[in-house]
Amino acid sequence: MDSIDNDYILSHISPEPEHLNRLYRRTHLNHLYPRMCSGHLQGRMLAMIVSMIKPHRVLELGTFTGYSALCLAETLPEGGEIHTVEIDDEMEDELTELFSTSPGGDRVKLHIGDALQLIPAINEEWDLVYIDANKRDYIAYIDLLLPRMRPGSFIIADNTLWDGKVFDTATHRDPQTLGLDSFNTYVASHPRLASVILPLRDGLTLIRVE
Repeated sequence: MDSIDNDYILSHISPEPEHLNRLYRRTHLNHLYPRMCSGHLQGRMLAMIVSMIKPHRVLELGTFTGYSALCLAETLPEGGEIHTVEIDDEMEDELTELFSTSPGGDRVKLHIGDALQLIPAINEEWDLVYIDANKRDYIAYIDLLLPRMRPGSFIIADNTLWDGKVFDTATHRDPQTLGLDSFNTYVASHPRLASVILPLRDGLTLIRVE
């Protein structure tokens, strides 16, 4: 995306809601790795996808500061609900307050813990799953999720291009890069999955369960 004028794109899409703009600024001021926050462009895309497919049960793996959860909640159909999983228990109070005071936050149910343990424990079937958690575990997440997803449901996986490191795994041998490269290969060859990788921010893979 280096050759694309990001400011032009942001000025020609739907505006970022004010409460999300405040959250984005607060994330950059108060948190390490603020780049993990979805931001305006990706947030509008998440809200658009929800408005298109109209899921009633959404699972998010990796809450961080709650920006993406609120984007997903924004366009949920009546009766829709989001379950979001965050491994960092130090974020619990901040996220609880955020969801209790933000538009759409009443549709978000927060779970604190390891996604690998919580996916089997939450008794739901998912229409849409957004994966943005431990990059080394993306394949494991898919294997746990598929028994709880019907044909026609969707998965969105974030960071799947990983700053371009997945293009050269001979040089980049860290567990996150290797895990994402393996995930990309796994999804592309899986008989129950149809997928497309979008070069949006750090790579976003859209997956349909067959």
